[in-house]
Amino acid sequence: MAISTIEAEFQCEVEKVWEIVTSLYKYSWRSDLDKIVVTIPEKEFEEHTKAGYVTKFKITAFDEYKKYEFDMENDNMQGHWTGKFSYKDGITRIEFTENVIAKKLIMKPFVRIYLKKQQAKYIQDLRDVLEANG
Repeated sequence: MAISTIEAEFQCEVEKVWEIVTSLYKYSWRSDLDKIVVTIPEKEFEEHTKAGYVTKFKITAFDEYKKYEFDMENDNMQGHWTGKFSYKDGITRIEFTENVIAKKLIMKPFVRIYLKKQQAKYIQDLRDVLEANG
C-alpha cells in the first residue's frame, strides 16, 4: 500500500476550485486525460488517459466545498482518493490524499513515486486553469 498527500493553496474562492475539480464534463484542463465517461450520473465514471489507460471511479463522498472522495481501480492498482477543501481570507486550501495498492508485484516499489508525479501534474494543471480564468 502507498499513501501520498499533496497540499496547495490558491488565491480564489473555494467554489471555483470545487467546480473545476469535481466537474465530470469540463476536464479539458487536465493535460493527461483524453476523456471522461460518466457511467452512472453523480456516482460513477471512467477516466481515459491519452496513453490509453482506463480507471474506474465510484464517488463515496460529496460534501460541497468541503470533501470529495472516491474509490478507484484499473488494471494496475486500486485505492481511495480523498480531497479536502477549505477557505479563509481569500485563500482556498486543498489537501488531496491517495491510498493505493498495486495489483502487480513488479509495480509495488514504484507506486509512491508514480503517485507523487501524478499529483504534482494535477496541481500544476489546476493552477494553470485557475490562473487562465482569473
